[in-house]
Amino acid sequence: MSRKNDRTVFRTADGDWANKKNSADKASSLHNTQKDAEDAARQMLKNQGGSELITKGLDGKIRSKDTIASKDPNPPKDKEH
Repeated sequence: MSRKNDRTVFRTADGDWANKKNSADKASSLHNTQKDAEDAARQMLKNQGGSELITKGLDGKIRSKDTIASKDPNPPKDKEH
């Protein structure tokens, strides 16, 4: 289920990595590396109260999904990261 604050990191046609809110028309930020785009997306999600971060690989397929929470006193153990 897609939520209002969900974000996706993906590679653009000109080779930059985009950090885009799923409900937006344009990317929030563009980066030289996937890691920089993921870090920016994580920080934005934490500031907005949390949601889902979807990362796509070079092939455009979903590589990773991660739930970002602002401050959870009892977070689940993340086995992927």
